[in-house]
Amino acid sequence: MSSIEADPMSPLRTPVVHITTHNASGKAIIHSSNDKPLAPYSGMRVSHKLVYTSNGLPMDLNDEVDVKAHKEIEESGNLNIVKKGGTVCRVVDFAPGNKSMMHRTQSLDFGVVLSGQIVMELDDGSKTLMKESDVAVQRATMHTWKNPSETEWARLLFVLQDSKPLEVGGQRLKEDISEGHGVFPSSGNDA
Repeated sequence: MSSIEADPMSPLRTPVVHITTHNASGKAIIHSSNDKPLAPYSGMRVSHKLVYTSNGLPMDLNDEVDVKAHKEIEESGNLNIVKKGGTVCRVVDFAPGNKSMMHRTQSLDFGVVLSGQIVMELDDGSKTLMKESDVAVQRATMHTWKNPSETEWARLLFVLQDSKPLEVGGQRLKEDISEGHGVFPSSGNDA
């Protein structure tokens, strides 16, 4: 096994998250910066970093309500793939040759390729090669991600937004992360 296969941690640069706010006179300032490294998902060759979470729309930015709510979620470590009633933004790095499980979340997701390439495969068997700066708009569909490179890591930025229950052809399509239940707790937003 090569060192890349054995190492679940991404060698890509750690992204720094800068959160802004306002001073007493209304001027923009940096509230905080987070340079914590990415963390591995247990048993997978994938690393991730939480960027930000939010509650509902429109957002309440007064008195840093959103920042306080995000910090509580971040410090609790209790965040599912999707945040019920809100949004989740995270950076995810995929090891060379890594393929995620086939899954669906009850959410509208934006997946932006920041580095490398990724193959988006849908449950109809179609595969789409996405390159740097390409964007996938996932609308609660069954999908998987595969890094096609045998040597380079791939990095994506994901923004997941809770959505209403989805029905197609009279069938309710619920969250499906069956293979990942040991790693990803149910989002609980499709009840």
